[in-house]
Amino acid sequence: MNALEIKQLSKVYNNGNVALKDVSLTVPEGSFFALLGPNGAGKSTLINILADTVHASSGSISLLGHDLLLERAWCKRRMGVVPQEIAFDPFFSPREVLKFSRGMYGKKADDAWVDELLERLELTQHAHKITRQLSGGMRRRLLVAQALVHRPKLVILDEPTAGVDVELRKRLWDFMRELNAAGTTILLTTHYLEEAEELCDQVAIIDQGKLITSRPMQALMGEVASSSLCLRYAEPLQLSEDDHMTLAAFSPRVYDGQLCLTLNKQGNASDFDAAYQAASQRFGAPVDASVRQEDLEDVFLRLTGTEKKNAEKKGVTK
Repeated sequence: MNALEIKQLSKVYNNGNVALKDVSLTVPEGSFFALLGPNGAGKSTLINILADTVHASSGSISLLGHDLLLERAWCKRRMGVVPQEIAFDPFFSPREVLKFSRGMYGKKADDAWVDELLERLELTQHAHKITRQLSGGMRRRLLVAQALVHRPKLVILDEPTAGVDVELRKRLWDFMRELNAAGTTILLTTHYLEEAEELCDQVAIIDQGKLITSRPMQALMGEVASSSLCLRYAEPLQLSEDDHMTLAAFSPRVYDGQLCLTLNKQGNASDFDAAYQAASQRFGAPVDASVRQEDLEDVFLRLTGTEKKNAEKKGVTK
């Protein structure tokens, strides 16, 4: 059974803005699923529809085989959401927030689980403070605890580690891995793409309200990711339209101050030599050369065209 099945989901706001257009994707039960996209891609709208704070214009969603849009009460008891916005009653303590939240889902008191959540999210020593005394990072961790307190089958993490320091972020992900290994399905949105690549076994990328791809992470990186020849010159390059045309066979781009040329999947010596010679004829001999394997961020930027869009906004051709 799939945890989520989203079919032809669309959202058009009253001002005519199309936030989602015919998005269809499947989240397998037990998966650690990354939902990625640039700002304004439609991720938040999709999450808000799942959380019942925004109504879809059309389409259907099923959670564990139940219609999420029609069986809201049943589905909410089996889903936990960590939103981007932080909102708590300022006069309740973290322990009280968790106890009340569990009761709102119709669950009996479970002090042992509340204690474990407070400990794993490093809130035990702050458990009796009122929430307005907590730092921003502590409040975000309390949001995670609140989403988990009723032991949901599906947890939606919308930028859960924003404002959380690196070491604590690692411990939080260790906890999420344990929950996932125990059978909890996790849907994650994040701008930390290296985390998504490390944690997630499935990935979907949306841009401008449309689904670009949805597949296992390993398949995406195996089928789409490529290697690049990266050449460093004494002076930083700025690629012109003629440069792009001349080197079109290698999809030239400037990355981290270097000229990067995409190699064939095989990355063989002849392909390396052809790219090196083409660049040398155009710009002269480089001062350094290396081969770099694409990571998820590279694939994401290429599929969404984010790097090109940002350059065009600045009036720069790369």
